[in-house]
Formats: sequence, C-alpha cells, structure tokens
Amino acid sequence: MRQQTKSDHPQNRSPQRFPRAWMIISGLIAVAAGAIFLQTRSPNPIPLSEDEVDEIVERALAAATPPPAQSAQVYQTILPSFVTIQTQRRDGEEIGLGAGVVVNANSDILTAFHVVAGASVINVVFADGTHAQAEIIAAEPENDIAVLRPSQPPAVIVPALLGNPRAMRIGDEAFVVGNPLGFIDSMSAGVISGFERTLPLGDDRAPLTGLIQFDAAVNPGNSGGPLLNRAGQVVGIVTALASPSEQNRFAGIGFAVPITIAGGAAGAPPY
Repeated sequence: MRQQTKSDHPQNRSPQRFPRAWMIISGLIAVAAGAIFLQTRSPNPIPLSEDEVDEIVERALAAATPPPAQSAQVYQTILPSFVTIQTQRRDGEEIGLGAGVVVNANSDILTAFHVVAGASVINVVFADGTHAQAEIIAAEPENDIAVLRPSQPPAVIVPALLGNPRAMRIGDEAFVVGNPLGFIDSMSAGVISGFERTLPLGDDRAPLTGLIQFDAAVNPGNSGGPLLNRAGQVVGIVTALASPSEQNRFAGIGFAVPITIAGGAAGAPPY
C-alpha cells in the first residue's frame, strides 16, 4: 500500500478546477439568457413592402422640396377667371388686344372701357379655351370700366375673388396678369406704389381719379386685366401706364381702377 503523502491529503488538493468550469458554464448561461431577453424585447423587424418604401421616399422628397413661390400660387388662383379680349372692326381687321376677368356666376367680364370702345366685334377667350363673342352690358367711361357678357359661357364658370384695396398699404406685393405685347397669359410682379392718384387723359376728357399706382410691368395688352394682392384677390382693373417719353410702353408706373369702384359696374355691392 502506497503511503499517503502530504500532497495527497484531501485538504491539500488544488481547489481551482471545479470553480473555473462553473464560471464558464455560468457565463454561457448568462449570454444565452441575454440573447433571449434581447430577442423578446427587440424582435427582428418586419421587412417593408414596396409600397411602404415608395411612401417613405415620397415623404422624404416632399420634405426636401421647397413650397411654391407666392406669385405662383397667385397665378394659379386667378388663371381660371382670366379672359383674353380681342376686338375687331366689321371687316374683321383686329384693332386691339386686352384682358378681363370673370366676376360673377353669369360669366360677366370686367375690363377697361378703352379696350372695347369703338369695336364692332368683341371676341373673348376663356381659360379653358372657350371662344365666344361678347357684348357690352354696362359701361362707365368716366372710370374706364366696362362689363361684357359672352354669348357662350365656359362649361365651368369660376368668378374671381374680389379683395379690398383699402386694406392694402404702400409696399404691399402686387401682381398683374394680362397679354402684354401679345404674350398671352403673362404675369408680372411688383409692389403698390401709391393710392388716390389722378391721371390726365387729354383731349378735353376728365382725368381718372382715385387710382392705385403700382410698379409691376404693364404694356399694351395688359389693359383690363386684374391687379392682384398676394392672396390672388382682384383689387383693381389695370387702366393705364405712365411713360415720360409719351410712347406706349412701360416705364415703371402703372395704374388700376380700384375694384371698389370697378366692381359697381358689374353689380358688386359697395365695400
């Protein structure tokens, strides 16, 4: 029988082997438990459908796209109510080009009187392309305002919104839509430059008074078109331009009859 040495005594055997194995097993159990916990708390995401991806992309593009300019919104607001006016003599010769705007459910058109004065035939073209002849049903030559009624209204009548020029101030944004120099459906922008202006007409005619002055570009073909505020509301009807050279072209100053005056010819209530 082998004699038991000091190193063989149970109390002197190495205590490290069993605890080390236990620590490894405990660590593995902890890792597995953590993985299970994370899986239950954060399950794998459900893949997005193609439609959901497209929607996310559209939202991102929309967020990155700046809103349209205020002038673009004004133009889109007035365009369905805008009218091009062409005048002719009885022999068919064209004598003038102007603009107008639909102001009521009868499709009556407000324009400048001088656009249609002396014309034998008045042709109007609506925004949807409808062509019709029109007749003058009301006129105020002293204010350079006329009201036309077409023989054939458009399929959809869109009267313009009328604004209040008394609520405007010098420096407010102003927009004009017309047919300057034959360029149909054109828009120009500027500001209100003054109120209560007087414009001499010559030829022993009484001057136009109470006009709105603005600096948006106007040229022949703009007459009768709408002067608009930043909400797309009609605050005046373009009547004239001022040119120091006495030539019929824009030099920085335009005038409009306030809609508070012009609208009365079409039966609009005073305000």
